[in-house]
Amino acid sequence: MTQMPTATVHAPTAPRNLDELQHMLRGPVLGPDDAGYDEERHGFSLAAVHRPDLIVGAAGSADVQAAVAYADRHRIPVAVQATGHGAPSPAAGGLLITTRRMAGVTVDPERRTAWIEAGTQWQPVIEAAARHGLAPLSGSSPHVGAVSYTLGGGLGLLGRTFGYAADHVRRIHAVTADAQLREVTPESDPDLFWALCGGRANFGVVTRLEIGLVPVSRIYGGALYLDIDESPQVLRAWRDWTSSVPNEMTSSIALIPFPDVPSAPGPLRGRTVAHVRVAYVGGPSAGAELVESLRQQVGDVLIDTVREMDYTESGSICADPTDPQASTMVSAMISDVPDPALAAIEQTSRGRDSVPCILELRHLGGALSRRPPVPNAVGHRNAQYLLGAITPLGTIGADAAAVVHRRLLAGLDPWTVGRFLNYTAGANATADEVRAAYEPDDYRRLADLKALHDPTDLFRLNHHIAPAGHP
Repeated sequence: MTQMPTATVHAPTAPRNLDELQHMLRGPVLGPDDAGYDEERHGFSLAAVHRPDLIVGAAGSADVQAAVAYADRHRIPVAVQATGHGAPSPAAGGLLITTRRMAGVTVDPERRTAWIEAGTQWQPVIEAAARHGLAPLSGSSPHVGAVSYTLGGGLGLLGRTFGYAADHVRRIHAVTADAQLREVTPESDPDLFWALCGGRANFGVVTRLEIGLVPVSRIYGGALYLDIDESPQVLRAWRDWTSSVPNEMTSSIALIPFPDVPSAPGPLRGRTVAHVRVAYVGGPSAGAELVESLRQQVGDVLIDTVREMDYTESGSICADPTDPQASTMVSAMISDVPDPALAAIEQTSRGRDSVPCILELRHLGGALSRRPPVPNAVGHRNAQYLLGAITPLGTIGADAAAVVHRRLLAGLDPWTVGRFLNYTAGANATADEVRAAYEPDDYRRLADLKALHDPTDLFRLNHHIAPAGHP
């Protein structure tokens, strides 16, 4: 199967008489000629910008219901966007529902749960939970949309200790293809619950989630920045170190080419830097001992930010960018990183044909390898590492970046078990790549459930799973 036609071919034009829809909504309805259309359709990803015929800026669940009913009535495919992180192939045509206005979080400290609205980013959730000594299983960036992140699996800073964010979902409110707002639980509809937790927007528009929180208020975490030229052994040292760390330690290493420009941090300017990120929940003394054992193997450190910190500061560990970016990304979930795999990564970062490319290895295993008590569709739990490659498109074109990515993935193929859905975006969100994010039996089950819950494939401008029986 090749790239999905629904992601690249213009869908049927939406009717322009919008009075039928607007009078039912609290949020705006925008067409391409309307003021605010461009601002509404743009998200964090500047390389995967939707160009819909119609946008509904949903202000609540009732707006989502009205938009889905309208789309079904006029046979218009639907896309959904909160903050724009992780956008699939740009939707050309169709109806885009934006949920950024639906923001809010409510914590129940007794049950250690939180309700989060569809447009909520992680930082407000982190801060609300922290007031009760709790934390969500948020990701490296506190500015990512919490709901879409969770529905795609959710690989966070505490993953090896507590598992994927999707493993901690309790209840889901979703508008399905029949425009009904449903509360979906493992008891009320175990199949749909299973599919939503891992299947993202293929089965409905999720308006809010109830998630479990964990009893974490402080962690031992931060980053080590090292010059690759001065510490060429750092990648292998980190790989060897991860083979013996306890499950309370979650870490990653990124190879980042910092430009020689005034805006880059002084010690990092013009260098290719190894950025080691750590988050440990077993106490500061044990954490310091673990990190020190790595420091002794990697040489001089340019910047060291590792310390005990409140979890509310956890976004400083990876220091992900907050401004919108134009980039392309690929991923590989891998069983191991032997020396030949490390060589393929190093060749991409610093070889003769290298391009400005950020390569990150995340250590998996631990709780991420275990099936949760309530099953979900998150796949490839046998993977021990995740490789993500992000190439900014400011200095090279998408075609050149694709060549580099194909070469990298080919070098890792002997150890690759699949893809990670939240790292599959832009032109790389093809049918084959989406399929590769799941176990084969799980993908077939998802397709069967898609045929049951969305037989007309209304929700197809996304990380698309076609209904069973569709071409």
